[in-house]
Amino acid sequence: MAASGPPTPPPGRRVTNPLSLTRVESAVARSAAGFGIAFFLQSLPALLGQQSSVNPVYFGASVGLIVAALLFAAATSIGGRGVRTASITFCAVYLVMLVTWPLAVNDPEHAPTDSPWLYYLLTIATAMAAIGFGIRTAIVYLLAVPAIYALIRLTPAGGHSTVLQAALDSVYAVILGGVITIIFTILRYAARAVDRAQDTALERYSHAVRQHATEAERVQVDAIVHDSVLTTLLSAARAYTPEAQELAATMAGNAIGYLRDAVATAPDADAMVRGGVVASRIAEAAAAMSQPISVRTIGVGHSSMPLVVAEAVYSAAVQGMVNSLQHAGGAVERWVTIRGRADNGIEVQIGDRGAGFDLASVPQERLGVRVSIIERLATAGGRAEIESTPGAGTKITLRWPDGSSSGAPEFAGFVAEAERKRGES
Repeated sequence: MAASGPPTPPPGRRVTNPLSLTRVESAVARSAAGFGIAFFLQSLPALLGQQSSVNPVYFGASVGLIVAALLFAAATSIGGRGVRTASITFCAVYLVMLVTWPLAVNDPEHAPTDSPWLYYLLTIATAMAAIGFGIRTAIVYLLAVPAIYALIRLTPAGGHSTVLQAALDSVYAVILGGVITIIFTILRYAARAVDRAQDTALERYSHAVRQHATEAERVQVDAIVHDSVLTTLLSAARAYTPEAQELAATMAGNAIGYLRDAVATAPDADAMVRGGVVASRIAEAAAAMSQPISVRTIGVGHSSMPLVVAEAVYSAAVQGMVNSLQHAGGAVERWVTIRGRADNGIEVQIGDRGAGFDLASVPQERLGVRVSIIERLATAGGRAEIESTPGAGTKITLRWPDGSSSGAPEFAGFVAEAERKRGES
């Protein structure tokens, strides 16, 4: 059976770029690719200066593979797919080029003494490792690749540097790459925590929506049972004449139709109804009652509400009038006042100066007050308040929206309040 959805939450400031693992990885990947291209351009003077001392085949292959890997990383960071694959590819290409550097130098004894041009991309390689690998593999790469560079730097092919210079270059790369790895790891864990929290919140919200739909369905069925089915059964039990039996049969057919419509159709939750339309329907229902009921409308022209709310307010108001006719007595004053509210809501008051009743004495199995009025309004996001004193009449106030932070009132709350007042008196 279809049921209306939960009330729409109040509008607020929308979070346009929430933290997530995908966004963090994409942002870091774009930064690494952008800095990689910038560092490669920075290495061009050293690269061109060392071209004559390196094997041409190696030189062309190393430059081509490095450029291709950087462009691959940049493309995937923009596209959002294959980021880790591109990062791992760059790490692998860089490691192979670095390890094979001593083999590519034509004359190691007369090689340039400055750093190989690959040194400019060492930090980029460690940053790519943090993106592509897990934390343990990234740390191993962070420590191993600068160490390999330091060893190569000590060889003639690497410029025959001093131990201190090689160590400083290596430690600088480890520190800078370590900072990048730590920052990215923290962001990654934070983003994963946010993703888990969001998944949990969505799961709980979905569960709450299902519970609300089930409760709304129950209230709808209970209201139909009370308004149509039980009334039909009572009429059938008292149908001693052919006319009464025919009326009971007609009521039974109508009740079956109500149940069938409730199963087959669902109200359009997005449709809006003007307050004047609701007021007109309530006034027409009051005019059709067996006893006169005065109707007064105040400032409802600018109010509006969802269709499900309009139906709930109308049905609860009709049930309130029916209850007054059934229990308040014959020749008593009855009225309905419909007001528009400043918050674009509506307030309907159904009152009489009849017999009244004791709220605390109403049993829970009586559905007229609890389901057809209180729960029906609560399910639609409204609130029903009932004031009644034996011998002094009854007043039912329907308000939408609720406007309270305590949520939908339960019938037990009204009973407890009535007991408290009775004790004070």
